[in-house]
Parts: sequence; C-alpha cells; structure tokens
Amino acid sequence: MTVGAGISVSDGKLTVFGNCILDDVHDNVVITPASGPGDAMINGAFIGVKSDQKGNRRVFPVGKLEELRFMCVFRHKFWWMTQWMGASGKDIPFETQFLVVEVCNDTHLDEGSQDEAEGSVVYAVFLPILEGDFRAVLQGNEQNEMEICLESGDPAVDKFGGSHLVFVAAGSDPYDVITNSVKTVEKYLQTFSHREKKKMPDILNWFGWCTWDAFYTNVTAEGLKQGLERLEKGGTPPRFVIIDDGWQTVGMDPTGIEYRSDCTANFANRLIHIKENHKFRKNGKEGQKVDDPEMGLRCVVSEMKDRHTLKYVYVWHAITGYWGGVKPGITEMEHYEPKLVYPISSPGVQSNDYSDVLQSITMNGVGLVNPDKVFDFYNDLHSYLASAGIDGVKVDVQSILETLGAGHGGRVKLTRKYHQALEASISSNFHENAIIACMSHNTDTLYSAKSTAVMRASDDFFPMDPASHTIHIASVAYNTIFIGEFMQPDWDMFHSLHPMAEYHGAARAVGGCAIYVSDRPGQHDFNLLKKLVLPDGSVLRANLPGRPTRDCLFSDPVRDGKSLLKIWNLNDFTGVIGVFNCQGAGWCGVRKQMVILDEQPGIITGFIRARDVDYLPEVAEDGWTGDSILYSYRGGGVAYLPRNASMSVTLKPREYEVFTVVPVMALSSEAKFAPIGLIKMFNSGGAIKELKYESERSATISLKVRGCGLFGAYSSTQPQRIIVDSQEVEFEYEGESGLVTIALSVSEEELYLWNIVIEL
Repeated sequence: MTVGAGISVSDGKLTVFGNCILDDVHDNVVITPASGPGDAMINGAFIGVKSDQKGNRRVFPVGKLEELRFMCVFRHKFWWMTQWMGASGKDIPFETQFLVVEVCNDTHLDEGSQDEAEGSVVYAVFLPILEGDFRAVLQGNEQNEMEICLESGDPAVDKFGGSHLVFVAAGSDPYDVITNSVKTVEKYLQTFSHREKKKMPDILNWFGWCTWDAFYTNVTAEGLKQGLERLEKGGTPPRFVIIDDGWQTVGMDPTGIEYRSDCTANFANRLIHIKENHKFRKNGKEGQKVDDPEMGLRCVVSEMKDRHTLKYVYVWHAITGYWGGVKPGITEMEHYEPKLVYPISSPGVQSNDYSDVLQSITMNGVGLVNPDKVFDFYNDLHSYLASAGIDGVKVDVQSILETLGAGHGGRVKLTRKYHQALEASISSNFHENAIIACMSHNTDTLYSAKSTAVMRASDDFFPMDPASHTIHIASVAYNTIFIGEFMQPDWDMFHSLHPMAEYHGAARAVGGCAIYVSDRPGQHDFNLLKKLVLPDGSVLRANLPGRPTRDCLFSDPVRDGKSLLKIWNLNDFTGVIGVFNCQGAGWCGVRKQMVILDEQPGIITGFIRARDVDYLPEVAEDGWTGDSILYSYRGGGVAYLPRNASMSVTLKPREYEVFTVVPVMALSSEAKFAPIGLIKMFNSGGAIKELKYESERSATISLKVRGCGLFGAYSSTQPQRIIVDSQEVEFEYEGESGLVTIALSVSEEELYLWNIVIEL
C-alpha cells in the first residue's frame, strides 16, 4: 500500500522508493496519508498505532531499524538537544525529537562515493509530533526497534487517538525534505508557524553585548555603563544589549533550600515584584522601595541610549517569572493567583540527564501563575518594561512548563496556553517581534510557537569548560537542521578574549545568527571583533540558518576521529562554508555530562567543494557553468574550482577555516569574474548587496557593497579601471591568482552602500 511520497507499508516492511527502512513492522501500526484524496501531491504520511487508547504514558514499538545510518537530535539535557549518530534502532536515544535516515540502494553502511548526494541517496525524515494533549518522541530498544513514546504529563489526561503520532517523508534532497515535512505538519497541526513566515527582530543585523558571562547575577547599572563604553571606544559599538539575570526583584521562601550553580544564580528564588531591584534604581539601596519611575529602570535605559549608539535594550526573565516562579502569598503578586507546584519530569528525560538545576527547582517547587491569569502577568510585566524604554525580552527556562502539566490538562495544553499569552503580550507591548526563546528544546514549545522567531540553539557558551567549545559548535549546527525550520537559531554569546574566541566567532559568522559577546568590561579582542563587526555596529549576517553539509549529515565530527564539520550558508550572491575540527569531546551518556574523549585528537584532512553550499545555484547568474572561486579566510588564497572539483583542507585540533564560495561568471569578452567581498571579514561575501554584469561595449561589473576595508574579487584579466562612487581608485592585481583588491574607507553614514564599477 503506497501512502505518500514514495512511502509504502506491506509485508511487515516500511519502505521508501522501494528501499526498506523498518522491518518487522508491528500489526497495530497504521499509516495515514498526509493529504486527502484529490490532492495533486501527497507529501508523506503519518505513523500511528491501534491500541486501547488509554494511559497518560505509553510506549509503542514500530519496527526494526538495522544497518542504515541515521542522525537524530535528542534532549541530552532537560533544557537542550544535541546530535547523535547510529545505524540501528537500539542507537536511538530517549527523547529523540527528530531523525533522518540515509537510504542507499547498495551502500548501506559503506561510505560510498562523493556523488551520492547527486541522487543515489534517499533521505527519510521522521518527525514525532503532538496529537491533541499528548506529545510523541522516538526511542530505541534492545531489539533494534524504533519506538514511539507518547505522554500527556497529567495522570488525568489518559485518553488519546493515536493515529497521527509521527510524520514521515522522503526525498533526494535532505534539506527540502525536512523543510517540506515541517510545513506539512504546520498545515496539519495549525498550532505553529514555519520560520519563513515569521518576522525577524532587527537585533539579528547588529552587534550586541550580553551581561551574563560578564557579571552573572551581579550585573549593575554601573557595570552596563562600563561595558558599553569600552566596546564603543574599541571601534565595535554594540547596537543592542541584553540585561540578563540579575535585574529583577526576587527572594527565597523562609523554608527554601538555596542552590547556586557556578553561574551564581540562586534557583530557589522567586519573583516578588515585576519592577527592577535596587541595583537599577538611582541611589537605590537593597530593600528600599522607590515609586518614582524617573529614578528606576527608565532612568538607566534612557541614559544608556542617550550616551551610546544603542538601538535596542532587552531584558531577561523566566517564562514562569523567575527560576522558582512567582512568590505566592504576597500582596504584589496575589492577583496573578500563583500556586506552589512541584515539577514531575518525564522518565525519558530522567534517563538522559540528572539536572542539578531541575532538582533544585523540583525540591523548592515553582510558584506557577494561574494559566487563566498568565496573560495579565506578562502584559503587566512587559508594559512596565516598555514604559521604561525596554525593547524586548529573552524568555528563559521554558521547558519547565512540561513538568507542571498535572491538574492543568497536561504538558501540551499548559505550554500552549502560556505561549499564546506570551506571544500576545509581546505583540501588544514591543515592536519587531522582540523575543528570544531560551532553554526551550522540547517539541511542546516548537509546535506551539506561532510568532516567536529566534531560539537559542544549544547549551550555553561555558568560558571555563575546555570540553564545551567544540561540542557547542557541533551541537548548534546539527540542532539547526531541526530548530532552523521553526526559528532562527541563536548561537549564544561568547568571549572575544578567549583561547577559543576565533573558533566561536567564525562559527557565528556562518550561522546566520545574531552576533553578540559577553566580555567583561575591558577584556576584549578588537582585532577579532572587527572580523565580525563593522564600524557602524552592523554585521554581515548570512541569509539562512547555518547547517552541516550533506556529506556531514551522518558522520560524527566529535567522536569518530576522522571527520571535519562543514557548515554552509548563503549570502545574496555568494556562499560561505565554515570548516571545523571538532574532534575530542562529546556527550557521555554514562556520566551524563560533556567530557573530553581524546586528550590529543589528531590532524584531519577533508575535502571541500562548491556544491557543499547546497543552494548555491539559487544565487548564481543565469547560465552559470558550475565553476567557482573559493577564497580561504585564514589562508588568504584564491582557488579556481571547475564544476564538481574539490580541494583538500587540513586542520589541527580546534582549528577552523572559512571559505567564501563564489559562482564564476563567464563574460562575453571571454573574461571570467567572481566578486568575493570584504576579505578581512569572516563572512566576506555578506558585504555584496547588489551585482550586475553588463557586456554591451566592454565587460563591466556594477556592485553595491556595504562596509569598509579591503574588497576583493577574482578576475581572469586585469581590470582597466575601477570606479568607487564616481571616483576612479587605485587597485592591486595579482596575475597568478586573479585576485584584485581595492580599499574602501569608513563611511559616516549608517549601512552605507558603495557603488563600485569594475571595467575589464
């Protein structure tokens, strides 16, 4: 029986395009087409089960997965996901929320040829979704069976349908299959929106500073002033700032048990007032109440914006108000009807992670605002913040809602109600869809986000943990394959003055994300920052979420000792690829933490091709032959690659390289040309905003370019002249490599575009 997108189930086998993915499929497994009869295209199918439809948590085996490579993202921590690679059902971790299987006609586990991506590989995508008040995830068992785990999070919610638990689709382009799958689920559920439909907040286009790793909860108004001044004086002015945890008025219950992690937050604290604490009031003292708004947060924000070039100020808060929620039994909060409840986490989460933070919150309980009053809570909080000049919020601790569903209709219903209220309040009080979601890596949240457009994509940047840095890059890249369909992934802050700073900076340059640091005042590497930030505070952001290249989907760049991680993205007229040696550290399921796996990982050689940028033809001119220029940022070299050619790249442990990939245009004069961009910036090609080729009289190229510094291009012949803003300028030309360069000065106008004309 064929049910959709080349998918069929018969004789106990689930197959795609004639290739078996699951064997020994159980008799109670049912398949439902994604679209009804008469539709022009049936895009995939839903997997469900027949059962007695009772229970608030059930596990259903589906069928055996054997000798097929897969990559999945799963919640290794309560708050966060990371990637895992395997080849059989028993390798599928608990809490798997996305899985893609590689199906080759003949190769199976063989690595095969580099041409597999051209059509001999089929990619099958499995998306466990929400059904009514239940949430599904995947997991494996010792019999190599893929299982569906279904749970409501409320003992009273124990009846389910079971027909639409996992969506499956297949095709030859993994990125298209994933995108189309999420869009099909979007159409079916109608509870969330795809990233492409969402308005992106403007902070993504500017450099920012976050207070967290600079001060942790010891942040003060004076500290903000110092940090902004130092970054501005260095020539990289922040245009947005995030005041992280530490500005709110919080307190602990008399019987509370204090718990502070290394980051100094006390997770037993609860919110006791929506207004700021004494550190953000003029001449404020702890315990002192000041009702004059001109003496509080409004004064701090106004002074920051008046004295600096800030466009946006965001503040942090938890989705429940604070880590321990809102304090019950006090006058300031009683109208929100908070009630003390105790988290109950899923057995799947407990199998993967023993979270000290979650244990502390569980021990002390959460002051949960009545779901019927939560819009009032958010609206009061956000309207106050907006009146003080705050432009947006970072909303943290979001996954905690899944543990509080008992008595509220379950985890899905509670999460959705809170997010509907949150997004309504954001829309009412702030412009620019000004919200960053954080600690929110559960599908309850993802499939309930109608407008939220930015989400932290992995666990934190940990400046003091040497095992974390390579893991951070790999986790974000692989998580983005899934998260990037819902929101623009946020790669988190980092320190510019740090042994791994360039590594982190290069990754963010190809990530398509906001670029912001958490430097302590005076502790900056401005040489590094100027590879990311222009003098006007803008950044050269790539257009898409940065994702691993096709040939990296099923290799393990942190554990296998032989694979490099390649991350691709697109600009308006060029591609960009970041290459990273991430080997040597990874998640340990036994110790339940990130650990160093190899103290001395080796030097690795890999290969890079223009077609690693999956959508490069979309930005190439008509008639592109496939020839490309690759410019290496660190190496400074220009390589001409004919169609389908490759070049080697060798990296030591924790090294990186960034390549700008440019389609070569063959002109009527027989000259060949490819604009590279600002070659001293990580994402060189992000500077090119317009490109036109004219060949009526002579070969002429017209460009509009943003930024300053050394602009480079490839030309097979020496240009006759180059004109910038109607003035002829000097240029240098390297005949051997074809690299032509000119110097662009700093414009006083924000986001200024230089008009460049190159005559060959």
